[in-house]
Amino acid sequence: MSDSPNFGSHRNQASPPPIPLRPAPLTLGLAAVIPIVVMSLLVFIPIFVWFFCRIELGVGEIAILIHKTGTDLPSGQILAETPGQKGIQLEVLPEGRHWRNPYSWTWEKSTITDIPSGKLGVQTRLYGEALPPNQVIAGPKQRGILAEVLGTGRHRINPYAYKVDLYDAISIRPGCVGVVTSLVGDDVFSLTSSNKPNGFLVTEGQKGVLSTVLDPGTYYLNPYLFSVVELNLQSQRFEMSGVDAINFLTMDGFTVSVEGTIEFALQREQAALLTHRVGEMNDIIKKVILPRARGFSRIEGSKHPATTFIVGETRQQFQRDLENHLRSTCEPWGVSIRSVLIRNINPPDEIASIIRDREVAVQESKKYDQEISQAQSKAELVKQEMLAQQSKAKVESETARISAVINAQQEQSVRVVSANKDLEVAKLENQAAAAQAQAVMLRAQADADVVKMQNLAEASVLSNQVQAFSNGMNFARNAFYKKIGPRIDSILSTDQKEGLGALFLPYLPQTKEVLP
Repeated sequence: MSDSPNFGSHRNQASPPPIPLRPAPLTLGLAAVIPIVVMSLLVFIPIFVWFFCRIELGVGEIAILIHKTGTDLPSGQILAETPGQKGIQLEVLPEGRHWRNPYSWTWEKSTITDIPSGKLGVQTRLYGEALPPNQVIAGPKQRGILAEVLGTGRHRINPYAYKVDLYDAISIRPGCVGVVTSLVGDDVFSLTSSNKPNGFLVTEGQKGVLSTVLDPGTYYLNPYLFSVVELNLQSQRFEMSGVDAINFLTMDGFTVSVEGTIEFALQREQAALLTHRVGEMNDIIKKVILPRARGFSRIEGSKHPATTFIVGETRQQFQRDLENHLRSTCEPWGVSIRSVLIRNINPPDEIASIIRDREVAVQESKKYDQEISQAQSKAELVKQEMLAQQSKAKVESETARISAVINAQQEQSVRVVSANKDLEVAKLENQAAAAQAQAVMLRAQADADVVKMQNLAEASVLSNQVQAFSNGMNFARNAFYKKIGPRIDSILSTDQKEGLGALFLPYLPQTKEVLP
């Protein structure tokens, strides 16, 4: 306490205030902690966001969001219809990556709604107001079945908001039509007569059978709104046999049974009305076609006796009349009769054999008449064939004669031409032979002249030589000496005129002469 005045006196002095010693370490500690905290937040926040705030949705997945904060839902409400309400949200998150605060939100993964090909999805809204009595389809903000359907593909549907049921699409085959019945709409009985032109069919927006039909194809119609019945427009056959055979009494009181086939088809324009008034195909046969065929057969059958229905002419006439009657009476109902064929008309057994025998006799008589006619025709045919063969032979003979004459004339002409040709050739050959003969004669004459001239020349030479030797003997002796002289080596001679040397005596001169 004694130091207080002194301490106060020091504060009042002009000297600087004392420096505090303790705050300095505190300021230095916060400066060191803040960066650590910041770094921790920079590391922790991304990890927190990545692991706790990230919503990773793969292909075919959706996320249903649930808001944990906000105003509570009213009693009976299961979905949060406004953004500020707490609970399941109507909108869902699609595939991909999303971020939400886990403090305010939680989520639940679900699969996407996949509608396969050939199917449709009918939605049932699970939230909203309850439907009034007798109402089938839910309107806006009402709980119940929706009119709009889901087609083929993937749809992001909240399973807490909508229930989806799969149904088959309506397929109308070729050659058929679909008769549509509207299950909702205005009640037709409450409409005035002006709005009901035929009393059976209705227009769009009314409950009942619609006047328009569906052509072949695939349609996605809500089965809670429309009912479709397929009706075949192609040709149909109805066999009148067995229990469906037509039985009637004839004029003479006998029962006749008729079996046949009726071919018919339904008209497209009246398919809806016919289906609504009568029913399906079996109903059309039993209620439209068969009663009219039976009624006509009973009326027409009572006009004739039983024997006339066995004869073919009456049977054909009955078939034509039945066909015309069915066409005229079924056409207004929308049924087109294509053809009527009566196969069998069965009379009662007590008269069938008699009539059959008579008919067989008549047929045999006709058969014999036909055979006679065929025989006559065959004889006439044979006659015509013989005449044709005779005419053919005559024509062939005349043709052969004309051909022979033509060939003879042609051969004569050929021979004349050949003879003239041979004559000309002979003339030319004769002329050539004469020329050759003349040439031969001239050549022979020339050869003869040459030989003659040679002979004359030789004779002249010989004559001159003979004259030179005075006589012919000397010339011969000289020639002999020239020929034989060179070959003689020695000559044995004697003065006697005998011996071998005597052979040459004629060639020796009688007087001794000196040879030149």
